[in-house]
Amino acid sequence: MLQSLKTYSTEKIISLLLSMATNSSNENLVRMTYLMELIPKKDYYRERIRWIRQLIRENHPSIEFPRRILRDLHPNQRDKWISNLAVNHLLSGTNKRKAWLDREGYYPPSTVVISPTMRCNLDCYGCYAGDYDKSVELTREEIDSVLTQMKEMGVYFAVISGGEPFFKEDIFDIFAKHSDMAFLVFTHGGLIDEHLVERLISVGNVMPAFSLEGYEKETDERRGAGHFAKVMHAMDLLRNAGLSFCGSFTQTSRNTGIITDGNFIDLLVEKGCSALWLFSYVPVGRRPDLSLMPTPEQRDLMRRRTVDFRASKPMIIVDFWNDGPIISGCIAGGRKYFHINANGDIEPCVFCHFAVDNIRRTSLKEALRSPLFQAIRERQGQHENLLRPCMLIDHPEIGRDFFQSPGVYATHNGAEQIFTGLSENMDSYAGRYGEIAERAWKKEFCGSAAREKKLRCGNKP
Repeated sequence: MLQSLKTYSTEKIISLLLSMATNSSNENLVRMTYLMELIPKKDYYRERIRWIRQLIRENHPSIEFPRRILRDLHPNQRDKWISNLAVNHLLSGTNKRKAWLDREGYYPPSTVVISPTMRCNLDCYGCYAGDYDKSVELTREEIDSVLTQMKEMGVYFAVISGGEPFFKEDIFDIFAKHSDMAFLVFTHGGLIDEHLVERLISVGNVMPAFSLEGYEKETDERRGAGHFAKVMHAMDLLRNAGLSFCGSFTQTSRNTGIITDGNFIDLLVEKGCSALWLFSYVPVGRRPDLSLMPTPEQRDLMRRRTVDFRASKPMIIVDFWNDGPIISGCIAGGRKYFHINANGDIEPCVFCHFAVDNIRRTSLKEALRSPLFQAIRERQGQHENLLRPCMLIDHPEIGRDFFQSPGVYATHNGAEQIFTGLSENMDSYAGRYGEIAERAWKKEFCGSAAREKKLRCGNKP
């Protein structure tokens, strides 16, 4: 079958994929993977497609995600995500990114997180973005330039954060202009109504991710009375319109018991969530509070429960801190992503509030070549234990070194606190979690099975 399709162009393959998209049977999903395998040149992507094909044949729970996209989505969103994310970004895009590597000497990131505005009508305690200047915003022209530069590198997937992105009045003009891209938008959900749903249907290339703290009590306690009900209503609006969306959850010491309970995951599945993004509270932003950090034991529990959920729940789960063994460690500094805040500062990570460059004076290509970003990418490869990837909470001494690098500036008042007044606490936390992570790494990732998968574990095989 593969040989007979070798001469098909990418456009023809997209046309065939879209024509097959109304059938969500396992047999049809397998046929689609054969078509998708024709596009990427990198062996890594072809191997991942074959791995997905095997999951389909095994009827793994995670396959419900693409099945729901084909079966339940509004045709405009379904077709956009197949053409923009699956083909433009993951398959054709990887060929452009490989060409960029050959030409420029480094591989581009997989995405860029852009915060067009820091405006928000909520006052959530512990908000990582709570201390940014609310009066500054990126212009439409600035965002357009960033997205154009991303596509030149072969990056067709952008994450939009904030602040509350839907306060940006012209955000849908940007989505429409870059109709060949896929956008994941992190939102508190309180602005989504019938009119906004119609606009989401119209562009088709946007997937919202709703921030929750748990059930009604936990969410309203942090985000304001009645907010949980608003999010549930917004989810119902999107599900009834045939639009896909995600959940987003920040693990704290207070709500770990909820997100590690399968009943909460089941609620999100029932509401229609396609995926769940897991983050961990870090004492940056508004009124840093060390007591909100999940304990080392709670963090490890979340890691282990995520493994269980992936094997049993029909949902894609991305764990920002604990997926180091899957993505080979920290993804900051342009290795997999970086953050552009509403002032244009190019930060290594949404939780690392420092920079040396700004989009108003530096291209993305130049920023990725900066000594700071190159040093971050170099240091990332030096960590043997991939359960401890982070320069803020796992190796805080490294984060302090970068913050003190030449030309580095804090991107808002108080951003330096995690590297100064809280440094002893962060060292203590890293040490306590390090003991747990070292035992888990040796037990779970350094046996014969791990060596067969070529995972690093101290003495490399």
